[in-house]
Amino acid sequence: MSSEISLTDLESAINFWRQRHPSQGEEMRLSAQAAALAVPYASLILNKRRAINLDELELAARQAIELWQQQNTR
Repeated sequence: MSSEISLTDLESAINFWRQRHPSQGEEMRLSAQAAALAVPYASLILNKRRAINLDELELAARQAIELWQQQNTR
């Protein structure tokens, strides 16, 4: 696994989880996986960064990325 994930790949992972587990409720709540990835995604945008080191991610976000990567390598 790469030690970094790009903004583009992070967006793809969010979209993967949104398709797999659509938003729910009146508030259109994101799934746990998409929500975990939304935080670093927003951080990259706000800080004008193109990638983030996987070590910077919370455990839930790292796990969501790992599962997304496994699904995309099949």
